[in-house]
Amino acid sequence: MSTFKAPKGTYDLLPPDSAVYLAVREAIAAPARAAGYGYVETPGFENVELFARGVGESTDIVTKEMYAFETKGGDKLALRPEGTASVLRAALEGNLHKSGNLPVKLWYSGSYYRYERPQKGRYRHFSQVGAEAIGMEDPALDAELIILADQAYRSLGLRKFRILLNSLGDAECRPVYRDALQGFLRGLDLDEETRRRIEINPLRVLDDKRPEVQKQLTGAPVLRDYLCDACKAYHEEVRALLTAAGVVYEDDERLVRGLDYYTRTTFEFVHDGLGSQSAVGGGGRYDGLSEMIGGPALPSVGWALGVDRTVLALEAEGVALDLPAATSVYAVPLGEEARRTLFGLVTELRRAGVAADFAYGARGLKGAMKSAHRSGARYALVAGERDLADGVVQLKDMESGEQEAVALAEVVDRLRTAR
Repeated sequence: MSTFKAPKGTYDLLPPDSAVYLAVREAIAAPARAAGYGYVETPGFENVELFARGVGESTDIVTKEMYAFETKGGDKLALRPEGTASVLRAALEGNLHKSGNLPVKLWYSGSYYRYERPQKGRYRHFSQVGAEAIGMEDPALDAELIILADQAYRSLGLRKFRILLNSLGDAECRPVYRDALQGFLRGLDLDEETRRRIEINPLRVLDDKRPEVQKQLTGAPVLRDYLCDACKAYHEEVRALLTAAGVVYEDDERLVRGLDYYTRTTFEFVHDGLGSQSAVGGGGRYDGLSEMIGGPALPSVGWALGVDRTVLALEAEGVALDLPAATSVYAVPLGEEARRTLFGLVTELRRAGVAADFAYGARGLKGAMKSAHRSGARYALVAGERDLADGVVQLKDMESGEQEAVALAEVVDRLRTAR
């Protein structure tokens, strides 16, 4: 037993469970890649001001949850708590928006960090796959991203998730709503920290999950009643495009999300089988974020989907992914000459694209065959001195138990076509 353990609120991904996480990441990314989104990878830490400006200084992420530190050189950095600000920063720094081909479509996958109270579905280290469309204001892009996420979840076999949809307005209509909401919230019985939030970003109070706060929000003004004509028309077009694509959604007039940079379209994917941590992913439009972090006006939209919570959703629905066996062929040598010969065959099989493993160590036939069974391999290759003298190896079908002699020169071609 090791002296050390994974830090509180974190976890290790180990085989065989790690194969499920890899399959989920691949399934989430696949629709985005097919829609022209290119891969981007950013550092695990950034300048702390990137998140303070973009995510919002009043958000819990920045005030309570961000892992911030100062380097030996005096730089103030933070482990990334989310992906959008980093991806937009990378796109701006790389001048992707100047290529003349807007929108810039990017997808990413990685680890993110927030100092939170650990519980099932909420970790201090978690994994997300995200997609961003940068530099274009078009309701078709908003709808496209929601459709891609819906497609990803359905490709995994998930059915019991819901899509919540709302509009947060823009710089023209949101200030009017903000004033009305602040007037309502100031009359409630709230703690001092929440009262400070009313003055900085009152929409964040609507996102407060505490029952004693939610109870008082009954009758609060809703943004839908304050949307300007342009935002209404934009939102109706997003809704129409989703409906035409057969994507079912629910209008949620209180959906605000937890980050300051969202404008207009906002959405969330929730799964009712996950208890209090029901959100499995979400996103929205963030038309002003580029200016917030020092860039030009670049209206953009994107989402991030949680790999951890998607796996929990699969478990809640009892969905078992059809994963290929890690090993297709397992070689069992009997004797030194057979070890050298079969090791060479295993190398050839791998080069031919066949997943193959080898019985390492001086194990007898019985022990080596147990390992072959545990590996999940469909076939076992067994050879001893007599087999090699005859120029053959024994090919055993681990499912049927049938065994036959195959010429050494034919093994690779035979197993390449047998997959």
